[in-house]
Amino acid sequence: MKLNFCRVMRQLALRHGDKEAIVNVERNRRYGFREYHLLTNRIANAMRGPLGLGPGDRFMLILENDNLSLMQFPATLKQEATAVMTNMRDSLDEHRWQVDFVKPKVVFVENRLLGSHLDMLREAGCIVVAMDPLEAPPRGVLQFWDLVAAASEDDNEVSLDQHAHMTLMRFTGGTTGRGKCAMYSPDILLGCRDGALVHPDLGFDSQTRMMHVAPLSHGTQIMFYPTFYVGGANITMNALDLEAWRQVAEAESVTHSFLVPTALYRLLELQRAQPRNLSSLRTLIYGAAPMSASKLEDLLACFGPIFVQGYAATEATMIVSLLGKADHRADDEGSLARLGSAGRVTPGVEVFITDEEGNELPAGRTGEIRIRCRAVVTGYYLNPEQTAAEFVDGAWRSGDLGYIDELGYLFIVDRMKDMIISGGFNVYAVEVESALASHPSVLMSAVVGVPHEEWGEAVHAEVVLRPGAAASSEELIAHVKGKLGSYKAPKSVAVVSDLPLSAVGKVLRRQVRDKYWAGRSRNVS
Repeated sequence: MKLNFCRVMRQLALRHGDKEAIVNVERNRRYGFREYHLLTNRIANAMRGPLGLGPGDRFMLILENDNLSLMQFPATLKQEATAVMTNMRDSLDEHRWQVDFVKPKVVFVENRLLGSHLDMLREAGCIVVAMDPLEAPPRGVLQFWDLVAAASEDDNEVSLDQHAHMTLMRFTGGTTGRGKCAMYSPDILLGCRDGALVHPDLGFDSQTRMMHVAPLSHGTQIMFYPTFYVGGANITMNALDLEAWRQVAEAESVTHSFLVPTALYRLLELQRAQPRNLSSLRTLIYGAAPMSASKLEDLLACFGPIFVQGYAATEATMIVSLLGKADHRADDEGSLARLGSAGRVTPGVEVFITDEEGNELPAGRTGEIRIRCRAVVTGYYLNPEQTAAEFVDGAWRSGDLGYIDELGYLFIVDRMKDMIISGGFNVYAVEVESALASHPSVLMSAVVGVPHEEWGEAVHAEVVLRPGAAASSEELIAHVKGKLGSYKAPKSVAVVSDLPLSAVGKVLRRQVRDKYWAGRSRNVS
């Protein structure tokens, strides 16, 4: 089936007119549905015209949330080239690798990154588009708003095959030290929309005002589509400052937002110390970790029964399961136990638990979580081996271990891939270990997630130094920051004399991790 999104968006513009569709907080921009449609037409036509993007081409977005909100539909549905979304928090070396891997024809980049990224992008032969006006543009750098002003606002004739076209690519973490690049068709994004709208507890409607503060290039994008399609407003912030979040939520009458549990706990303390009028909030969505039962009573007393937990993944880009508002209670043993779950599976989604051979296990038995649904990605770009290993009979092998109880609640109890979720960010142990290994003093290391009161898990490394070598914990942490960026770097490093090894000399990371979790539950979602 083909779809011309310009026609779809035109009908939404006719329906909702000047009602706000987009609010960009930092850049103080507001667009109604009609204006948003015409603006995104201009962007798409500039991409197809002077930028020369067409079928088979790729372009990369290294952008903050407010600029991503402008590129959302021109990037995914209003033109034929493939968008590549990346995390602005990634290091320059990571961006360099990503550019070399996908070979984008055009890169849209924030002005402040020109100093660090321009030479690399020139060497790669990319056309560079700066997102804000420049008094003296560097040689060869195009200006976004000049391109937009010169482009037509008319609808175009682009009709994309909803299943066969590759509209979007996003990088996901990998266990080999480099990310994999997941591929999305237009219908996968529409499945993401429908997976949210099927849950009444999320309450998306024409009065929704959804505030995005997590990167739109990643998980919070799941909420962008349903908000837009029902006639709500998507409000963007570019960085998580919880006092600023409260000010915006109050001023903009925000109804929905997505925050990780650690941010919710800090928000609670701010609201207790200096209350603001946040009565407009109807739904606070969280993910990446379960809610702390000890904090839930205080959160409910402060904000009311407005919390839901969603489980999703880069490879299954929709709400796979949801722990609803009525389940956020801790007044009996059963309710307390369910707080550690990822909720019930979204209607229409297959989630099943298998043994190592792929045989489905009965309720209550722990095994690998497999997911089959409309929003499972089509595979990994230029990586047929990993695609074949992780996608079997249309189902994604999540690599997570879990079980489904007799009432249909999904529990995630461990990660086969040794992924650490710290403050809502995914960090893979092997990637950090690889960065540590590049330090001349490091012989070997084991990177694990250790308990943390606010973040759920903190990245910790045990390191064995080379004989006669010396390096401080601070030096090693700074080294990893330079390689991977601050959010992937260990928060603590312990220099040890040895590490537990297998018979073939492989570091037994689980043994290192288990001693930090002795007597504590490591349920994750």
